[in-house]
Amino acid sequence: MDIIKFDVYRGPNIGVYTRVNDSVILLPMGYAQSKADKLAKHLDVECLFMSIANTRLIGSLCVMNNKGILIPKTAYQDEYDFLKNETELEVGVLDSKLSALGNVICTNDKGAVVSPWLSSQDCKNISDVLGVEVIQKKIAGFNQTGAVMVANNSGAAIHPEADEEDMKTFSNLLGVKIEQCSINNGIPYVASGILANNHSIIVGSLTTGPEIMMLTRAFLN
Repeated sequence: MDIIKFDVYRGPNIGVYTRVNDSVILLPMGYAQSKADKLAKHLDVECLFMSIANTRLIGSLCVMNNKGILIPKTAYQDEYDFLKNETELEVGVLDSKLSALGNVICTNDKGAVVSPWLSSQDCKNISDVLGVEVIQKKIAGFNQTGAVMVANNSGAAIHPEADEEDMKTFSNLLGVKIEQCSINNGIPYVASGILANNHSIIVGSLTTGPEIMMLTRAFLN
């Protein structure tokens, strides 16, 4: 496993437009095949081109691990059907007032840290579809837990101002070590610039050398 830099739509916010697990990467329809192939090769996955809620904001609107994928109720039926037909994942629609699920749920295959904004029924549905234990907690004062933490099954990167005691709680839940990091030259919303599965890590092109060192400690050591 190594870390490489990449751009999506000529920008470093790669996590906004894409979502990955160990089998597939979800990319917006119309995204350049040559670039998609590079991403797929590095992450050792297959490419699937789609939309969610008829937008390109796949990373922001859905959340996925190796067991399931959750999409918002604003997603279209054909998008749901596509995921059911083209993946082997449990596909769920979260009937929540929140649509940017990627911003409020951070998950790996063992646990999920979710926003206090979500209801108890939302949490049950998240647990059922993703097959994980769920806890609700702010991170560094933010309700957008999925925006400020990224995890795979070996490590996690979290907002640089995250509380140490909270990090211990998250580490026990997710079964991984956690490091405080930023991305893309100081951005604390790490999910905007990281694609992580259990094969490799891809980061936004503005990520600095020291940030790559922090990410190496988080995911590779």
